[in-house]
Amino acid sequence: MKHFWHLIYNFFLLPIMLLIGTIGVFFNKKIREGFFGRLNTSRKLDNFISSLNGTKRTIYWFHVSSHGEFLQSRSVLEGLKEVEPHIKIIVSYFSPSGYNNADDKIIDCKIYLPFDLPWLVNKSLKAINPKKLIFASYDIWPNLIWKAKELNIPTVLFAAKFKGRTNKLIPIVKSFYHHIYNNFYSIYTITKNDDKKLQLILRKPNHVITRVLGNPRYDQVNKVLDQYSIKHTEDLLKRKKCIILGSMHNDDKNNIIDGLMEVINHNSDISVIWAPHEPLPKNINSIYDYFLNKGHSVALFSEQNDSVINHARIIIIDTIGVLSQIYWDGIIAYIGGGFSTGIHNVMEPAIARLPVIFGPQYDSFQEAIELIDLEGGWSINNNEEFYNIVNKLINNEKMLLNASKAATDVIHNNIGAATRVVRAIIRD
Repeated sequence: MKHFWHLIYNFFLLPIMLLIGTIGVFFNKKIREGFFGRLNTSRKLDNFISSLNGTKRTIYWFHVSSHGEFLQSRSVLEGLKEVEPHIKIIVSYFSPSGYNNADDKIIDCKIYLPFDLPWLVNKSLKAINPKKLIFASYDIWPNLIWKAKELNIPTVLFAAKFKGRTNKLIPIVKSFYHHIYNNFYSIYTITKNDDKKLQLILRKPNHVITRVLGNPRYDQVNKVLDQYSIKHTEDLLKRKKCIILGSMHNDDKNNIIDGLMEVINHNSDISVIWAPHEPLPKNINSIYDYFLNKGHSVALFSEQNDSVINHARIIIIDTIGVLSQIYWDGIIAYIGGGFSTGIHNVMEPAIARLPVIFGPQYDSFQEAIELIDLEGGWSINNNEEFYNIVNKLINNEKMLLNASKAATDVIHNNIGAATRVVRAIIRD
């Protein structure tokens, strides 16, 4: 069965993915950027290895899908370097959004993940010879894992999670993933429920070390809190009455914009900060013109100064890297993605003490489930539900403060996963 899945993947599934990706190069800028970035991976690795001047180094290779998974991993990377200061860390990315936004001193070398072709991943693994190959969350690649096993390079998956109705438990799909997960050296899940699903896929007997260690993303978010909130310890009620809309997709706009306009029109003291998921000119201009045509004053964040910001009803974020701090200027957050690909980061607004609202696609995100359970967050399905929740929060101080505390408690209740993951990587 092992060889069967190797053949199916390499002669059927992988060629289909490569064909789709090649066609996408002509129509999608992100696919094109990632494709040509991968062509440079081998050269970047050779240059990095050469820069070590032949000295023997311990290298950890981390792979993340995008910038979000890098942030999830950062506290683990930092913890490893604290314990082993002389190690080198290579981080590979699948997405250009991760590669382009991760200029971080904790990384010694960043690359695009090589195409998952057997000879390419074999060349990369032999060039790096990492002490361990470590995957964050979900973006795993069969040939990379299989080749690492052949080369006796331990592979680790941390922050592993499974959807409530994961397709990985469908019999034929389960068989495929069984032959991938069983080649890991160790797998660390977020919750006990994730571990139960993992055990169903692994089946017994197996030699994979499995542990439930939590989500290191909480630790990274809390670290940002420690660095930033010292100057923002004021009571939530003393903040400007501002609704922060983060990582907004067009689908989010379509499902909340009428409710948002109703909130704005009925409450003259409410302002809005809108952050598109991708701050491209077309997205920014679309939102800018919409609110301007509705008669509201609008400003871009990049133009900010006291005279502009203090008088504009709507602020549009047209840059990246500022959203985590901006949450501290609001009282309620809506996080996008829940009407399309799945919600984005709800932890940053939660640690900023904001009640968090999001769309219905959240079941893969344990932090969102916990927010709902503790009444620090709400999932909505349409404009009316958005309006009703926001209206209750802005008109009921007790409800607002209770939700604010509950949102922050979700973060505090989960701190410590990064330390546990670091210990496990070193010990196992």
